[in-house]
Amino acid sequence: MSFEEGFSKVDAELDVIFVPSDELVVEAMLKMAAVTEKDIVYDLGCGDGRIPVAAAMGYSAHAVGIDMDPRRITEANELARTVSVEHRVKFIQDDLLSVDFSEATVVTLYLLPSLNVKLKKRILTELEPGTRIIAHAFNMGQWQPDAKRAFGDVYLYKWYVPAQIQGTWEWLTAQGQLYRVELQQEFQMLNGRAWIDEQPAQLVEAKMQGARVHLTIASDGKEGDLFVSVYQEGKLLPAVGSKQISPAVQVMD
Repeated sequence: MSFEEGFSKVDAELDVIFVPSDELVVEAMLKMAAVTEKDIVYDLGCGDGRIPVAAAMGYSAHAVGIDMDPRRITEANELARTVSVEHRVKFIQDDLLSVDFSEATVVTLYLLPSLNVKLKKRILTELEPGTRIIAHAFNMGQWQPDAKRAFGDVYLYKWYVPAQIQGTWEWLTAQGQLYRVELQQEFQMLNGRAWIDEQPAQLVEAKMQGARVHLTIASDGKEGDLFVSVYQEGKLLPAVGSKQISPAVQVMD
């Protein structure tokens, strides 16, 4: 088999041919992710390393780039050394479909839609709720983004990994009322039913962003009460200012 100039056997074995991201797109992706020095940024399919290096240079984040192409890993390490951020970045030659990226707090992607979809299950099950996912140009199929931004003739997409909270939850208010919700979940989309002291109530609104859950519940034509919780270790803990005073616990139907 012969290869055209600039296209090698290594290229033929890769799922995605390297197309570098414009520097303005790189900056827009990192801003959309709201990267800080506390973050660990994983770039899956990192190419020449420009996203991890930019995260380290501009935001003092720790960053890891994954790519199967040894040429790109060499270029990425050279770039990190050139701008003196090699102490904050690491590049790994590996298969992005199997490599461990569970420590990430931010994941960036510039991959084909088929690869995004293949990664989706791992993203949803292996990353902590609230982890931010930023994709350049291609979405995640049925998993709708939490935010979308036009950038030139392409879009940037943002998701928060949602906590898995489907089921029935109960909690108490300061007035001693027992609230119960039965939630169905598809990605970050919620719907369901509610009760107050065993009486049917209206679940006016149910939404979530990562580990943070907002539930508005009303009864008898009254204005709904907003409950704001944070999912942690199998419980929905009341956020500051919420009328929920006890952790919401999941109960068996």
